[in-house]
Amino acid sequence: MRPRHALAVASLALLTACATGPSLENQGAVTESPGDSRNLTIGSAGFTESDLLAQMYALLLQNAGYSTEILSVTNREIYEPALESGQIDVVPEYAATFADWLNAKANGPKAGTVGSPDLAVTMTALRGLATPRGLTVLDAGKAVDQNAFAVSAAFAEKHHLKTLSDLGRSRQPVRLAAGDECVQRPYCEPGLKKTYGIDITAVDPKGVGTTQAKQAVQSGQDQMVLTTTTDGTLDDFGLVLLEDDKHLQNADYIVPVVNRSRAGSAGVTNALGKLNSVLTTADLAAMNEQVDSWRRLPEDVARDYLESKGLLPEPGS
Repeated sequence: MRPRHALAVASLALLTACATGPSLENQGAVTESPGDSRNLTIGSAGFTESDLLAQMYALLLQNAGYSTEILSVTNREIYEPALESGQIDVVPEYAATFADWLNAKANGPKAGTVGSPDLAVTMTALRGLATPRGLTVLDAGKAVDQNAFAVSAAFAEKHHLKTLSDLGRSRQPVRLAAGDECVQRPYCEPGLKKTYGIDITAVDPKGVGTTQAKQAVQSGQDQMVLTTTTDGTLDDFGLVLLEDDKHLQNADYIVPVVNRSRAGSAGVTNALGKLNSVLTTADLAAMNEQVDSWRRLPEDVARDYLESKGLLPEPGS
């Protein structure tokens, strides 16, 4: 497999030039038989978790007899049209977020939300939007990367908190470290108030899951931080997640999305589907930690994980 960054440099200009993708009217991929190209390009969105998923996809496909390359493209506005056109064959995506993105692309930026806390509803909407574009959304597994809220372990212990409902019932005033958009987003300040009755006194605009935001909660300047369910660095700051027990967040389960005309075959589906039986949210958080905190390479972490789950042969076997 060629080095990921070398491939990204070599191909980025081509992707940018083709960022608009083919029009829906000109795509024959919807009616064609699923393709089975033996040489596949896997897209990564360029952050740790996406790199890890792309590496696992590549290793599983290689083990199934495919030749793979990984292309890192950080902008969905570029990599999604490249997926439609067949320059990228497979990408890891997030069900609810991708459904809403495709809906806005099809129906305009003011289109309503189609993602839902219900995975089945979200997948139906996502597949309905993806199929006309020549894309096939494979089944979701158990791993989900949703927005999540964390407090210090000491704060949780003092006020007997395990869930967001517990926090609402505690009546504790909460200064929330998050992005500045939190004051308007329904999953953030408005949702926390409406769904859980949490007393949000202010939003401290330190970003989503940033080091600065976590340090603010660690020090007691803020009481809670907006992060994600697969954040692998919470232990470093003495933070714990509170369960979203009333399902405020949408179903951002991890799903492989493939170009049907090139990678819609049973061979690809079966190879990638093996990950669904083992990969959990906790597993993904642990792998993120190994890369972000321990500075291990995503490919090494991905390979070790797949070998530990029996999805790749052990070295020398």
